[in-house]
Amino acid sequence: MLIHIQRILFILLILNILGYVLVILKEKIYLKNNMIVINKKAVTQSHLDKTDIKEFTFDGSKVKAGDEIKVVTVSKEKFKGILIGAIRDERAILLVTYGDQIKEFKIDTISKLKIISKYGKFFKG
Repeated sequence: MLIHIQRILFILLILNILGYVLVILKEKIYLKNNMIVINKKAVTQSHLDKTDIKEFTFDGSKVKAGDEIKVVTVSKEKFKGILIGAIRDERAILLVTYGDQIKEFKIDTISKLKIISKYGKFFKG
């Protein structure tokens, strides 16, 4: 009985590792084709069309769409989420928070922007 459970657990471990490798390869293909996948239902095509800058430097940090960031506003509010992009005309950035809300921050109202994790960092030496 114990041997059967061990075999089943070993097969599940192998399947888990195989699934992880396939997800990593899929992300690598997306990066090669300059595609960023944001799996949030709150993000619509109009949000993506609204942003015209996908990569920029803010306070010495180079950020791009898909990066996970933390924004601290001048009024000391803190927001964590995934960067969608920046809007040049409005001088603002769009962020999808973990509560699936789209937040727009004017550059002047941002006190601090910290990169939590870079999109595709697994492949960048």
